[in-house]
Order: sequence, then C-alpha cells, then structure tokens
Amino acid sequence: MTDSRQQAIDYARAHRERFLEGFLDFLRIPSVSTDPAYRADLERCADWVVAELRRLGFSNARAYPTGGSPVVYGEWLEAGPDRPTVLVYAHYDVQPVDPLDEWVTPPFEPSIRDGRLYARGVIDDKCGVWVNLKAFEAMLAAEGRLPVNVKVFFEGEEEIGSPSMEPFIREHHDLLRADFMLVSDGGSRPDDPTIMYAARGIIEAEVTVTGPARDLHSGLYGGVVHNPLHVVGRIIGALHDDSGRVTVPGFYDNVRPLPPEELSMLASYEPDFVEMARKDTGLQAFWAEPLGSFSVRATALPTLDVNGIWGGYQGPGSKTVIPARGGFKVTMRLVADQDPADVQQKFVDYVRSFATPTVSIDVQTGPLGWPVTMMFDGPQVEAIQRAYEATWGKRARLIRAGGSVPIMGMFQRELGMPLTSLGYGTGEGVHAPNEYMLLDYFERGIATAIHFFHNLVA
Repeated sequence: MTDSRQQAIDYARAHRERFLEGFLDFLRIPSVSTDPAYRADLERCADWVVAELRRLGFSNARAYPTGGSPVVYGEWLEAGPDRPTVLVYAHYDVQPVDPLDEWVTPPFEPSIRDGRLYARGVIDDKCGVWVNLKAFEAMLAAEGRLPVNVKVFFEGEEEIGSPSMEPFIREHHDLLRADFMLVSDGGSRPDDPTIMYAARGIIEAEVTVTGPARDLHSGLYGGVVHNPLHVVGRIIGALHDDSGRVTVPGFYDNVRPLPPEELSMLASYEPDFVEMARKDTGLQAFWAEPLGSFSVRATALPTLDVNGIWGGYQGPGSKTVIPARGGFKVTMRLVADQDPADVQQKFVDYVRSFATPTVSIDVQTGPLGWPVTMMFDGPQVEAIQRAYEATWGKRARLIRAGGSVPIMGMFQRELGMPLTSLGYGTGEGVHAPNEYMLLDYFERGIATAIHFFHNLVA
C-alpha cells in the first residue's frame, strides 16, 4: 500500500467524529424533492454542499440552476492529462417521510442507536455525496492532491425521476465530459459487497376514469349509471394474465434476452436472493413464477405495478354513492432495448381502449427513465473489486438492479459515457420509516473510496 493511500485512510480514521458530525448536519436539511414546500430546503442543501466543495479546494464549485432543483458541480483537475477523469454522481434529495408516526425518532433529527444512524436520506443517498467528499478531503490532506482528475455532479431530483437533468446534460456536454462516470447511489448488504452493472428504466402514469358529473345516490342510479370504480377494477384486472405476464400489446417486443453466462450467474445467486426476499417481505411464496426465476423476474424482466388506487368513499362505515371519478397510479420498470416512449404510448393506447360511451378515460404520464447497462468488467470494475478486497476482505458480486436511476440512462445516451457503481448505503429502510446506516460501514465506505481512486492509477 502506498504511503499516501495509508495516510489518507489514517487521516479519515483520526477525523471520524468530525466527519460524522458533518454528516449529521447534512442529514438535518429536509431536502425532500417530491413536495414543492421543500424547494427552499433543496436550494439550501445544494448551497451547503457547494460550500463544502469550495472548502476542499474544488474549482468551479457552484449550484447550477435548472428548471427544478440545482445541480451541484465542482472539479479538481490537477492530476494531469495522463490521469483519468472521473465524473462522480450522487443525489442530495430524499424521499418524503410518511408515515411520520412510524418513525421512532424524527426523520430529520439524526439519531444513533445500537450502532445504527437513523435519518431520512442516510443511505439514499446523502451517504453517496458525503462519503465521496470525505474521501477527497482525506486524500487531499495526505498528499495535497488527488490521484485522478475528478468532476462531481450531485443532483436534487433523483427521487422524482430527474426531470430537469436531461436538458442540463445536453447544454453542458463539455463541462461534464469524463472518461467514465462513477455512480454512488445504492449500496451493499453487510458483508456482501455488490457492484451494480444494470438498472431498469421507469415510466410513471396516472389513470383517471370519469363518469357522472357528480357523486350520485346508488339507490337511485345503481345499475343504470356506469360506476367509474368498476372500470378501474376492470382495467387493473386486465393488465396481467394469470401467469403474471403483462398484457399490454407489444409490451415485450424489444426485451433483450439474457446471454447464457449471465443466466448462469443469476442462478448462482438465486438461493440467497430468495432468502433475502422472504426475510424482507415476510412471504414464503412469490408471484409470476412461470415467467422465470426469482432473480430474473426481479431484475431482468419488465414489470407493471399498480402503486395506488383512489375514488369513492374511504371513511368509516358506508356511504351509498356512485363516485364521479376514480383512478389509479402505475409504474413500469423497463429493461435493455425497451424504448420508454414506445412502451408508454402502448400503455396509454391500451388503457384508453377501455373507454365507452358511459365513461371517459384520461392518462397522465410522468418523466421517462431509460434502462442502462453498465460496465461488467474492465480496469474500472477491477479497481472497485480490489478496493472491496482491501476493506471488506472479499470481492463483490455483480448484480442487476431492479430499481431505476434515470440519470444513468441520460448520461449514457447523451454523452456515450461508460458507467460503473460504488455505493456506500449499507443499512435498511430505503424509502421507509426508520431508514438507517450501519455506522461501522461509514468509515469503511470512506476507506473503500480512497482505495478505489488510488487503484485507478496503481
């Protein structure tokens, strides 16, 4: 191990408490991107990170305005033209905290209990911002320089699909150009390091079925006025067949089949994947088995899920009405070679086909997120593997992500940039009450990052 690498790790260890206190301050900022009421907090959070970049000596550190939340950018380009340039990505926005009454301690008042740090955003994804910043600080303190050139791109819209990011990327090609992009979103389970090499795309939509001009008495109009909720139920029931296959015409047209070696790799993970799912869900049996193995269904096939249903009376007791309107929300996860715009239109056309002279159907769609295929091997992935060997004592498993990080597909499509991932969120409760990070992995994450950046040139 080089002296500068060990000095950086020793510096991070010696300043662990200060690093942690800074992380707590970062977590106290309620940077919720889904609610316009938090707009000022998002801007304050961006400014806070910019101030940290400037303190570390990054050039051109600023919060770039967008149509939504600011992009935090900064660069350290003094390693020289013979060294690679890494674009480091993470996001500083967080999910809402609901249901608030299920939090043991307030979500924006970080709490340490039993070796766990509880707060909203602690593993999704403020750790991705903070661990990288502290790795940079430690390396700069140890040697006065970084081993590679670094550009940082921290966004504040990931949790709403990054709607302002694609125009920003298109307008700033030169600013963002790099040899590859490091995605620091997500993480690993304890003692089970992982490297994400693929993620699914995403489509969001909301369907509204409208019938009468107002709610009606079911005793007067039941049986003669078409109930919008009956149509809602009919549409939802028609979205899948009995095997779990999505029935939207053309939904699977462009799905890329997995090569045999990847199917074999996924099969080797199957027992652990199923056991993890049983623990997380409390279920012993899972759906849509005819479509493929659990790991294939969860990561390598497209999905369509109803996320919420609304309409009619929801209070205690009964209320004899035919509601004027009803609806539901859906998300679709897409895989390689599926075009989100194409699949979105197929969904819209299918749902609208259920309209009749007695009801109208409206479909509102949200931002589109492209699926992404990242580096499976090569020197950058090997640099991560060697970093895990040094800090976790083992190499990482390569995994497909069932979720979506829309910004990755944008960078890949707009800049042709190769990507790999190194996430630091080791804990549980992503998007749920009582989100937490295991504190033992806070310092370990910084050391892993230090090893990775040094491994790129060693």
